[in-house]
Amino acid sequence: MQPTSIELAAAVIFGLAVLHTFAAKRFERLAHRIPNHAGVFHLLGEVEVVFGFWAIVLITVMATLVGPIEATSYVESRDYTEPLFVFAIMVVAGSKPILHVVRTIVHAIADRLSLRSGVSTTWLALAAVPLLGSLITEPAAMTIAALMLGPVAFRSDVPEMPKYLALGALFVNVSIGGTLSAYAAPPILMVAKTWDWDTGFMLANFGWKASLAVIVNATFATVTLSKHLPDRISRDDDKLPVSVIVVHVCLLAGIVVSAHHAVVFIGLLLLFLGFAQAYDRFQSPLILREALLVGFFLAGLVVLGGLQRWWLQPTIAGLDDVSLFLGALGLTAITDNAALTYLGSISGIVGDTRYWLVAGAVAGGGLTVIANAPNPAGASLLKKGFSDETISASGLLAGALVPTGSAALAFAML
Repeated sequence: MQPTSIELAAAVIFGLAVLHTFAAKRFERLAHRIPNHAGVFHLLGEVEVVFGFWAIVLITVMATLVGPIEATSYVESRDYTEPLFVFAIMVVAGSKPILHVVRTIVHAIADRLSLRSGVSTTWLALAAVPLLGSLITEPAAMTIAALMLGPVAFRSDVPEMPKYLALGALFVNVSIGGTLSAYAAPPILMVAKTWDWDTGFMLANFGWKASLAVIVNATFATVTLSKHLPDRISRDDDKLPVSVIVVHVCLLAGIVVSAHHAVVFIGLLLLFLGFAQAYDRFQSPLILREALLVGFFLAGLVVLGGLQRWWLQPTIAGLDDVSLFLGALGLTAITDNAALTYLGSISGIVGDTRYWLVAGAVAGGGLTVIANAPNPAGASLLKKGFSDETISASGLLAGALVPTGSAALAFAML
């Protein structure tokens, strides 16, 4: 496939965006060293801004090369349902009544585990909540798990190494934890209808293997963190009306069910915002800023990723099963895993090759912030616990290697 000048430019810009994610922490340090321009460096140091920023650069280049009309037409041709959905689900799943329900359940289970409160809560947030993602979708699971783990395991006084390991475990577990159903994980959604993969198929071929890997990863990360976890954690003693909780749960369920219909779930989000304002005494501040930044990040990835097919699709189509599995693991680190599986679904691959593509894509979903759609949500909610309030791309990559290896072995050997 001979690339056009626009596709070549898009590939270069995409590469610069990937490099930018690895350099984000350096920009934060420059903000402290050069205070006169701290605002610009803080902006460039926001991981969630990276792909949106470079998408604007791409559109500017396109407008220069082929004209503003063609550039605008390309932007309008992209599907922004996923960024909008992640924005909506983050805001609702991160609300106080939803967290109250999950924390109440987690604490009830934790009290029966005969472990220190901080240890049991961390393990459940790293194991049970990611698996819950197969029901409530991965972005919702990531939001809930990150908000639960933040004050317990991702405190500024905890050393960086165990935090990066825990972050890698969380990202990997959310990526594979959504494979128990056919609708919760973005890379599965890309192929489920085309390949006739239903929830029964996912459970039989992916779900039970993913569950074992999730438990192993959560246990390893929790043991590594254990000496830094508190003996007791504060409990949410606020009494919330059952009616308020029911409304929040119903709106969350409605958004999950309508995940493919932006008009519907955005309408439900607006209804939620109105309800939250009317009963603000039962709310904590909504995570609107974090959700908007994540939506901006994913929208930028949609724009940049749309012009990478010319090199990604032939790469995928030209590999045997083992090479495809390993290649998908590696490629996922530099591009969204849903993009990989989508390209696979239209490349004509058949049989067991489909399994190896998806297995590699979901197993590698924790290696970088861009590897899986929910990762920017977790990064946005947990970055304050890291030095310079920025997550290092190299630190995340190192922390995710062991959990990724565990997931890869589960899919390859079981």
